[in-house]
Amino acid sequence: QVQLVESGGDLVRPGGSLRLSCVASGSIFSRYGWYRQAPGKQRELVAALDWGNNKNYAESVKGRFTIFRDNAKKTVYLQMNSLKPEDTAVYYCNARARDSGDDYWGQGTQVTVSS
Repeated sequence: QVQLVESGGDLVRPGGSLRLSCVASGSIFSRYGWYRQAPGKQRELVAALDWGNNKNYAESVKGRFTIFRDNAKKTVYLQMNSLKPEDTAVYYCNARARDSGDDYWGQGTQVTVSS
């Protein structure tokens, strides 16, 4: 049974940092992604990491956010620095199963950037 469990969302002031975690279990995954959805907006890709450790980022977060993983802990992280109010959203972890190609989602974690 595939499970993605996120944590780390919080209220933070502009300029602050947060680290989101996603523990992914139940399969072997070929790709991980962090997405976000702000009120009234579509869900968008923030950062992605593939099996070859290739990474890509949304233009709006380049230089501020970093996606990385710890294979031993089966965890993928999103380090977010220099946070801005426009980063406020529910952040979702996504993982793609290597064998089936199916996409799985976590439950979401709220990030609020406000003074």
